[in-house]
Amino acid sequence: MDNFDKKILKVLQDDSRFTYSQIAAMVGLEDKEVERRIKAMESEGVIAKYTALVDTEKLSEDMVTALIEVKVTPQMSSGFDAIARAVYQFEEVKDVYLMSGAYDLCVIVESKSLREVSRFVSEKLSTMRDIVSTATHFILKKYKIEGVVLDDIENEEKRQVIL
Repeated sequence: MDNFDKKILKVLQDDSRFTYSQIAAMVGLEDKEVERRIKAMESEGVIAKYTALVDTEKLSEDMVTALIEVKVTPQMSSGFDAIARAVYQFEEVKDVYLMSGAYDLCVIVESKSLREVSRFVSEKLSTMRDIVSTATHFILKKYKIEGVVLDDIENEEKRQVIL
């Protein structure tokens, strides 16, 4: 991966809607070269997915997001990998990270209600053989995701009436 690939990735991370021509103009390459490099990064798995960042608070349907701290007993041959693999198979699970510190895995779950998250933790996650304990934290408000500010606090504070 060279500097052009890194520049292309940065552009795509900021906004993946840009065309090959637009990206080419931004990074100083020909359209076909940008297309070739992007297709190569896709086939190598460097670019895993293109997605839309959605501010769920602006949707009419409610969603609950929870961060679940998970302590596990690592398995002899595979360490944390097999457990992580088993956890990320559940459809409720959005993200799984191996962590340093007080717990081993960080699991991000999205569901329609607190009850569904609770049911997921009590019936699916905590019953797994190598899971020692869990601690669930509910996300109350999202301010910034993937580098994008969702709520402009400064402007909101300016609009508040002071008595």
